[in-house]
Amino acid sequence: MAKPLTDSERQKQVSVRGIAGLGDVAEVRKSFNRHLHFTLVKDRNVATPRDYFFALAHTVRDHLVGRWIRTQQHYYERDPKRIYYLSLEFYMGRTLQNTMVNLGLQTACDEATYQLGLDLEELEEIEEDAGLGNGGLGRLAACFLDSMATLGLAAYGYGIRYEFGIFNQKIVNGWQVEEADDWLRYGNPWEKARPEYMLPVHFYGRVEHTPDGVLWLDTQVVLAMPYDTPVPGYKNNTVNTMRLWSAKAPNDFKLKDFNVGDYIEAVLDRNLAENISRVLYPNDNFFEGKELRLKQEYFVVAATLQDIIRRFKSSRFGCRDPVRTCFETFPDKVAIQLNDTHPALSIPELMRILVDVEKVDWDKAWEITKKTCAYTNHTVLPEALERWPVSMFEKLLPRHLEIIYAINQRHLDHVAALFPGDVDRLRRMSVIEEGDCKRINMAHLCVIGSHAVNGVARIHSEIVKQSVFKDFYELEPEKFQNKTNGITPRRWLLLCNPGLAEIIVERIGEGFLTDLSQLKKLLSLVDDEAFIRDVAKVKQENKLKFSAQLEKEYKVKINPASMFDVHVKRIHEYKRQLLNCLHIITLYNRIKKDPAKAFVPRTVMIGGKAAPGYHMAKMIIKLVTSIGDVVNHDPVVGDRLRVIFLENYRVSLAEKVIPAADLSQQISTAGTEASGTGNMKFMLNGALTIGTMDGANVEMAEEAGEENLFIFGMRVEDVEALDQKGYNAREFYERLPELRQAVDQISSGFFSPKDPDCFKDVVNMLMYHDRFKVFADYEAYIQCQAQVDRLYRNSKEWTKKVIRNIACSGKFSSDRTITEYAREIWGVEPSDLQIPPPNLPKD
Repeated sequence: MAKPLTDSERQKQVSVRGIAGLGDVAEVRKSFNRHLHFTLVKDRNVATPRDYFFALAHTVRDHLVGRWIRTQQHYYERDPKRIYYLSLEFYMGRTLQNTMVNLGLQTACDEATYQLGLDLEELEEIEEDAGLGNGGLGRLAACFLDSMATLGLAAYGYGIRYEFGIFNQKIVNGWQVEEADDWLRYGNPWEKARPEYMLPVHFYGRVEHTPDGVLWLDTQVVLAMPYDTPVPGYKNNTVNTMRLWSAKAPNDFKLKDFNVGDYIEAVLDRNLAENISRVLYPNDNFFEGKELRLKQEYFVVAATLQDIIRRFKSSRFGCRDPVRTCFETFPDKVAIQLNDTHPALSIPELMRILVDVEKVDWDKAWEITKKTCAYTNHTVLPEALERWPVSMFEKLLPRHLEIIYAINQRHLDHVAALFPGDVDRLRRMSVIEEGDCKRINMAHLCVIGSHAVNGVARIHSEIVKQSVFKDFYELEPEKFQNKTNGITPRRWLLLCNPGLAEIIVERIGEGFLTDLSQLKKLLSLVDDEAFIRDVAKVKQENKLKFSAQLEKEYKVKINPASMFDVHVKRIHEYKRQLLNCLHIITLYNRIKKDPAKAFVPRTVMIGGKAAPGYHMAKMIIKLVTSIGDVVNHDPVVGDRLRVIFLENYRVSLAEKVIPAADLSQQISTAGTEASGTGNMKFMLNGALTIGTMDGANVEMAEEAGEENLFIFGMRVEDVEALDQKGYNAREFYERLPELRQAVDQISSGFFSPKDPDCFKDVVNMLMYHDRFKVFADYEAYIQCQAQVDRLYRNSKEWTKKVIRNIACSGKFSSDRTITEYAREIWGVEPSDLQIPPPNLPKD
C-alpha cells in the first residue's frame, strides 16, 4: 500500500488528535495483528487491503464494546427519561474514522498502522458508506445521534436496516444511471444482530368488536430482527444505540396455508415478507404513495413501540403493579420524536396498544400519546406531504384506520365547538381529505397527536405557523416551536478538516469541539496576519489535495488557484441548479466575447443525485454535463472556467469537497428550503456563501453579518407578491440579453449538437411553468457573482471574511439544536457527566 504522510505532516496531525501513549500504540498493534491472524487462519495466507480494514475496524470496535455495555448498564440503574428518535432514514456515511475521533484513538491507530507499513487513510477509503438516507433529513438524524451521545442523553435512534441504501450514481454519456448499493456485501463490522429481541409485526386481517374489547384477527405476521450499532459520544465514554430493524419471514410463513401444496413455492415466497427492508425509497421531498412504503413505515413503528414498551415495563423504577398496566408515568419516562411524518403511525399504534391491548380508557390513552409524541416538519412543498389513500389503509391496517377516524371525529367536534358553523375550517383541518380518492393527511395527524410541532429554521417555522398549519396554530399556538438545524462539529470539522481544526486549537484550545460558540473567540484574530496566512494556507492545501483526486477521477486538469465554486445537494427544481447553469453559460459567453479580458478563474463543481423517476432532475444533470463538454474543451476558455459534475455525491465525498470549497451555493427560491445543513458545513469549513434569504441562510447572515455573505434575490414577500401579480418568465427573457442568449443556446442545441432538441423540456419548463422563478432572480444573481469575483481578487480581504464566517458559525452545532430539543420538547437536561471508562471501577 502507498506510503503514509511525511513525518512533519504526521507531527501536525498528532497535535490536534492528541498524543498517543506508547502503550496505546502497542495495544492497537497487538489487537490488530490478532484480528488479522484470525481472518487469515480462517481463509487465506495473503492479506488483502480489505483484510487490513476489517482488522482495524474490529480493533477499534473492541474499544467501543466495554463503554457500550457500561453506558446501557448506567441507564438501566438510573432509569432516566429515554429519548426515541424515529426516522426512516439515517444517513451515517462511514464509521471507522468517526469512532476513532470520538474515542480519541486516531493518533494511536495512525501510529500503529504506520509501524505496520500501512496507510490509515487508504484503509479508511475501503469502508462503504452506510447510505441509509436521501439527503438532509437522513443526515440530520445522523448528526443528532452524535450530539445526543455527546450530551449524555439516554437516546436511541430507531429505523430500518435497508439491504440496499441510496443507489450509486454513475454518469454514462452525461446521463445519470442508477446502480444498486450493495453496502452489506462484505459484512458490516459495526452492527450486532440481536435475535433475542426479535418481534412480530402484523399486517392486513380484519377487526372484530367484542364485549371484551377490539380484536385484530387473521393478520399476516412479519418478524422484525433488530441490528444494533454503537453511537459513541465525543470523549465522554457514553455509547448510545442505533437500532435498525430487518424484516424476516416467520418459519411457518405460507406453509400453514392449506391451499399451498407447493412447499418450494411457499419457501420462495418468504421473500415477499422480507422485501419490506430490502431498499430505501430514493425520493427526496417527494411523496410516492406505494403500498411497500406504507408497510415500511408501519414496520419500523410497530417494532419500535413494542421495544419502547418492553423497556418501559422492565425498567427498575417501572410501575409496581404486578401486571404492569399503569401507563400514567409513560410520558415521564419516554419521549418519541417523529422525524417528519414518515413515522406518523406511531400515534395510532400507541393508541391501539394502550386501548386494545393494555385496556387504558380512550381519553387517558390520548393524553399519554400526546404528551409522549412530538413532530418535526421538514418541508412546505405540497408534493412532499404524505397523503395516503384510505382504501390502502382499509386493506393493510384496518384497526389503525378506525382509530384515525375516531381521533379525527373528536378533533373535529372540538373545532366545531370553538368555531360553530365554520364548515370550511372543518374541511381544512380534517385528517381525512374528501374527494375522488379519500386520503389521510399524515401531517394533520402528527399535529393533532403531538404536544410539540417544530420547523427546522426560524423562517421555516414562521411559514409553518402562517400558512401550512395556520388553522392549527390558531387553535393551539403554544404547540409550535422552532429548532434551527445544526451539524456535528466532530465529523464536519475535526474529522474532515484536521488542518483547520489544528490552527483553531492552537489559538483558542479545543473546548470549541463540544461548545462551538467558543469559535467567537476567533473574531479577535480577524486582522491577525499570521492567522490570516494560516487559514489561507489550510484552504490551499485542501484544494490541492482535492484537485489531485479530481484529476485522477475525471482526467481533467484543475487550476488549484481558481475559485472552487461548489453546488452540492440533491438535484431538485426548487434548489435551482438551473440558475447556476445560467451563470456558467453567461460567464462562458463573456469569456468568448472578450477573451483578452482578465477573468477570475473558476472551477464550478455541481453534484447530487436525482430521484430515478424525476425526469426534470435527470435532464438538469444532462445539461450540466453537456455544458461541461463544451466549456472544458474550448481552447479560448483555457483554465479560466471548468465545469465538473461530481459523480455519486454522498457523505464520504462531502467530507472531501466541503473543506476544499471557496464558494458555497445555497440558491433555492425564498420560502422553499426548510433549513439546509450543507450551508452550515461550508460556513464552518471556510467557504463563503452565495445565497438567497431562505432556510438557515437567514440566520447565518444574522450571525455573521449580511455583509459577510453574498445575499441576493427575492425575499419570501417578493415571491408572494410576484405570485399575486403572476410570474411571467418571458418578460425577463425579453428584457435581459445575456439571459436570452443563454436560454437560446440551450434550446438551439448549442450544448447538445448531436441532439438539438435534447433540452426542449427544460426550456419549456423555464419559459412557461417554472414554479421556482429562476429567471426572476437571474439578474441579481449575476450581479452578486460579479461581487464574488471582485472580492476573490483580494485574497486577504476574502480570507478575513472567511474568518468572520467561521467565528460566527457556532450557533449551527447540532449540540445547540439537541440541547433545545432536550429542554423545550423532551423535558430532559443534557449532562457532561463522564461515565468511567471500562478499565476503571464504576464509582
